[in-house]
Amino acid sequence: MKAFEAVQHYFHLAADQLEMDAPLRKLLITPEREVTVQIPIEMDDGRLETFIGYRVQHNRARGPMKGGLRYHHEVNLDEVRGLASLMTWKTAIANIPYGGAKGGVTVNSREISPREKERITRKFVDEIHMVIGPDVDIPAPDMGTGHEEMAWIMNQYAKYHGFNPGVVTGKPVEHYGIPGREEATGRGVGMLTVKTLGRLGRKVGQSTVAIQGFGNVGSHAAKFLAEADAKVVAISDHTIALYNKDGINVMDAVRYARKNNGTLRGFSEADEIGGEAILELKVDVLIPAAIGGVITSANAGNIHAPLIIEAANGPVTPDADEVLREAGVAVLPDILANAGGVTVSYFEWVQNRQYYKWSLDRVRGELDRLLLAAFEEVWEKHTDLNVSLRTAAFMIGIERVARAAKLAGLA
Repeated sequence: MKAFEAVQHYFHLAADQLEMDAPLRKLLITPEREVTVQIPIEMDDGRLETFIGYRVQHNRARGPMKGGLRYHHEVNLDEVRGLASLMTWKTAIANIPYGGAKGGVTVNSREISPREKERITRKFVDEIHMVIGPDVDIPAPDMGTGHEEMAWIMNQYAKYHGFNPGVVTGKPVEHYGIPGREEATGRGVGMLTVKTLGRLGRKVGQSTVAIQGFGNVGSHAAKFLAEADAKVVAISDHTIALYNKDGINVMDAVRYARKNNGTLRGFSEADEIGGEAILELKVDVLIPAAIGGVITSANAGNIHAPLIIEAANGPVTPDADEVLREAGVAVLPDILANAGGVTVSYFEWVQNRQYYKWSLDRVRGELDRLLLAAFEEVWEKHTDLNVSLRTAAFMIGIERVARAAKLAGLA
């Protein structure tokens, strides 16, 4: 299935449980606005190159739309559309007052210079500034982007609309960002992993973990779990996959990656294994934290982990999800597992609107409170109705958005 088709599949499974009628389903699944723009820029060598940018605004029934901006060579409109709809349900599950949106530029971020990336970012803002804003649609970092790109967005937007740091989140702390934003998604993944293990009757200190992807999300999740006494036995990035049955020193790996252009290639404290092999290790927890679609019907039968935490967006395809469910594998879905990032983005937006700085302790405390409350609601529905964790999460999100739409007179 394509990205948006996969989200629709999960949506309809939950809508069936809610006995939702067809007209309301169509309203809730259909994006409100889709924007595709040209981004012509001069490259460093003087040649003209034209990139394509997208911004999909899915739903605003519960508040201004919110979603990341990714730079990746495989970005396309269908993927952005699917991710935008996921954001609608994710913000509703976390119970923060946002709708869903997503953006992307089709470009390989590893093959362009920082100056080229800045020109792309500013030109993209030139093309979409009239449809984003702190009360309309608030971008944030995603794959291939970070705090630097968000600072450029804020600065470029100000040229049209004046100073307003709430137009974008994930900014540097020096540019009205919030402490704890960089770690937020990974911290949430780690915390919810610990919580889920407890509900499954497993002890964290006796659990082994494999993490596919060692970027911002994967590395922070690994740090949190190592501090919680879990044994992280395997990690990987786009250059290498590593395994050590006795456990990997996560902080050594983080320090090595920082000194090695962000990659694990050459890290000597673990043995190299095949990239696909990390998904099929006999571990207690598997955390796909890289890209979508890595667990499919072709390899789902080879998964040995009894618990999967979806740190990436859509790492398990619908066909694979069914195989895993029948095999008794618990899957904590992305719309809950990786909601820490958008939750702290909300805190940053609140801070910007109040012109008041939050402390790191306050950020962490509020993040833990909201995510754990969301987990409890999902777990309760999962057990009460005997549905998967994914269906339970979608049901909660859909119910909240549908009620908001009805109360506003939109349905």
